Amino acid sequence: MSDSLIIIPTYNEKENIEKIIRKIFSLEKAFHILIVDDGSPDGTGSIVKGLQAEFNVQLHIQERAGKLGLGTAYIHGFKWALERSYQFIFEMDADFSHDPNDLIRLYNAIALEGGELAIGSRYVSGVNIVNWPMMRLLMSFFASKYVKMITGMPIHDSTAGFKCYKRQVLETINFDKIQFVGYAFQIEMKFKAWKYGFNVVEVPVIFTDRTEGTSKMSGGIFMEAVVGVLQMKLKSYFRKWNK
Repeated sequence: MSDSLIIIPTYNEKENIEKIIRKIFSLEKAFHILIVDDGSPDGTGSIVKGLQAEFNVQLHIQERAGKLGLGTAYIHGFKWALERSYQFIFEMDADFSHDPNDLIRLYNAIALEGGELAIGSRYVSGVNIVNWPMMRLLMSFFASKYVKMITGMPIHDSTAGFKCYKRQVLETINFDKIQFVGYAFQIEMKFKAWKYGFNVVEVPVIFTDRTEGTSKMSGGIFMEAVVGVLQMKLKSYFRKWNK
């Protein structure tokens, strides 16, 4: 039994899914993986179920009926993890934009160094992004600056999707009150962890844009984050943040 679960949401990731699973299971630390697949028509779920014969203890899948949003996929995974004994719960993409070798660094930031939410940060030590178009890079970079200015969070990469939570963080956050399901979900989870007083740390990583499959990013998702941050900050004044 592993103490660590990696949640990977998928939608049409047949080019990447087997490779990312095998890479994670080749690491020196034992991880379990939960795939949350939103009814991928390309057969992603079938590939995962085929691999379960080989990795029957470590590999799990939850299949949902349709494309319901990144945030709801992660919340589904969080609830699944908390029903079991996992102590460290990760968010990770399927497309190798997040380097599996960095999983151990995120784990160590919590298990050995006292963090409670570890963020794989693209901006804590410069700009560490490979193969992104300049416009997308600028949007992401200035979005994080904007979030830092509005919220006051001392976090350089507030939109990062490569993270490790200590179990107690997820036990504290009320998932039923999470407002956002897209890009802004990542900001909201960090904001709530920080407001509750958890130790949020950033681990520098290099983000490499996918080489196979199709990006799920859109302008609408980005705008949700811009407007949503203001709403989130205003609402935070009218509640107590006791663990």
